[in-house]
This record gives sequence, C-alpha cells and structure tokens, in this order.
Amino acid sequence: MFTVEERDRFRKRLLARAEADDTVVGAAFTGSYADHEGDRWSDTDLVLAVRGDLTPTLDRWTGWLYDDLGARHHWDLSVGAGVIRVFLLPGWLELDLTFAPETEFGPRGPQWRTVFGRPRPLEPFAPPDADTLTGLLWHHALHARACIERGRWWQAEHWISALRDHVITLACLHLDLPSAHAKGAHLLPDDLSAELATTLVRSLAAEELHRALTAVVAAARTELAHSRPELATRLTPMLAELTNTPVT
Repeated sequence: MFTVEERDRFRKRLLARAEADDTVVGAAFTGSYADHEGDRWSDTDLVLAVRGDLTPTLDRWTGWLYDDLGARHHWDLSVGAGVIRVFLLPGWLELDLTFAPETEFGPRGPQWRTVFGRPRPLEPFAPPDADTLTGLLWHHALHARACIERGRWWQAEHWISALRDHVITLACLHLDLPSAHAKGAHLLPDDLSAELATTLVRSLAAEELHRALTAVVAAARTELAHSRPELATRLTPMLAELTNTPVT
C-alpha cells in the first residue's frame, strides 16, 4: 500500500504538471483533502479547468499517468460537460481526476480548495430524491419477499442489502448528514445503528433471509415514521403484511 509521503509527492507532481500545461487554466482539490489533510486512506480528488476541447488534454494526461506514473487501469464518469477519469496507480493510489470546461470549474459542494484559476459560481449537486428512495423501499421489500418464496437466495440477499442502503440514505437526508455512499452512516444515532445491525444477512437459509427482511422492513418503517409520517401511516400496514408482522 502507498505511504502518506508517497501520496503527498504524487499530489505535488500532479500540481506541477497542471501549472505547466497551457490548456489547464485552473486546479482545485475536492474531497477530504480540500478542507483538511484527510487520513491515512484518503485518495486524491483533483479538478482541472480546461480551455477548449477536453479530449486532447484528457488524452495527454492519461498517457502521462500510464507512461510516467505506471497507472494500471482507469474508468470514466460523466459530470455535466466534464469527465471524471478515475485512475488506479501502483500501491493502490487512487486518483479521481476531473476534466472540466472553464465554465464548469467551481464548487458544487462544501469540499473545495482552489489551487489556481478562477472558480465559477455553480449550482450544487442535487441531493437524492426522497420520493424515489421511499419508492425503492417498498419496491425492494416486495422483490426480496418474492425471491425468498422462489428460492432465489442470492437475489433475495441483494434486495435486502440494497433496501438497507436506502434506509441509511433516507436517515442521513432527514438528519442533514452526508448521504452519498453512506458517508454519514457512522454519525447516525446509536439506536438506529443498532437496529440496522440486525438487518445483516448471516446466511442464505430461507429462515435467515426472512428474519433479515423483517428486520430491515422494521428499520424502514421506523425511518418513515420519523421523516415521512403521513406516508408511513399509509405504507406501514402493507409493509407489515409483507413480512407477516403486527402493526404497532
């Protein structure tokens, strides 16, 4: 694994190259390194503002990361008119390198530290939609129950675990905690964390899957009662029917 010193040297090389690149007119750190030093496991998130067509700059940087820094793999995510190219480097160094047009160089969240260039005021990324997440709760619960009845154990486990993820996201939203990728899950109240711990699937036996489904549906009912009480009144009897548990 990489050392902190290796990661710091890597970041300095990235910034030196960005400052020497005539097509790069801005650079900023995002992620944990933007507002503090991160920790032993923090990766590197760097945004580059690119003048003109992104493709030549993206190709040139990709070649450099493979030829000079030994990158092992990369994959892409789209963000507006830009591209996030995610690199894996030796020692398990991860680089999330965003190539953004000048007009889309700016913070969309609180974690942003400009190194050089002029950031633009941009709309923040929209939070997850609570209505969609609520719909996924009952959808996943229904499909988990069907998979248990069909004897599709792995698929049942998939739906149960996905349902738990959405309960965590909804809880983080209503408590104003970071909601993406369970980043605020460790800050949830102890009683909710304890309830969520009972939802973990411990084996693929039908009885265990039904127990875990019952537990995660109970957690979903608890969350809805806190965040969407009117909707919880409508859905609770149906969710209870799905797991054959009494309405309380």
